[in-house]
Amino acid sequence: MSGRDPDRRRALLDAADRVILREGPEASMAAIAAEAGITKPILYRHFGDKSGLYEALADRHVRTVIAQLRPAFAEVATDLRGRARTTITVYLDLISANLNLYRFLFHRASAEDTRMRSHMTALVRSLGEELGRVLVAERVAEPVRAQVLGHAFVGMVQTTGDWWLEHPEVDRAEVVEGLVDVIVAAVSHRSGRASHAAGRS
Repeated sequence: MSGRDPDRRRALLDAADRVILREGPEASMAAIAAEAGITKPILYRHFGDKSGLYEALADRHVRTVIAQLRPAFAEVATDLRGRARTTITVYLDLISANLNLYRFLFHRASAEDTRMRSHMTALVRSLGEELGRVLVAERVAEPVRAQVLGHAFVGMVQTTGDWWLEHPEVDRAEVVEGLVDVIVAAVSHRSGRASHAAGRS
């Protein structure tokens, strides 16, 4: 069946990427089909339906972003502030360099398709869970608190990054340092309170 041909699917996703990069989040399914040299029904057939196409694009790009973030927040040889700074910088660089794709997936597709919205939520949540496991493994926090922090950090960075894209006049370094301050303060809140107070006195 043509819909199971990975090379054909890859070519269709490449066509979708070109249209979205060129036309932005308002790119139409008709334009994507035309770019691929097929009709909309045939385009959907390769992915099951429009939701399937959206999900395939999300897997292609969001999973790529997550894969590039993993090494940064899992680097045990670097201090917490440095790791947070590197991870957030990588994320902001990626979304700003792929602005049309980001807005298509997180705004257009997620807004108009409930299945896609659930899929994107699951992908983002998986990153929060993974970060929580890292915090537990490094004994930064007990499991429940680690999961709370992991999801909070991911959500905070995502929504702040979304805001920053709408305010390009704000220096990226200022955004990064503000987020890093919050993360470091939250992680060290319990374990570091006594030693911090002793150091001040």
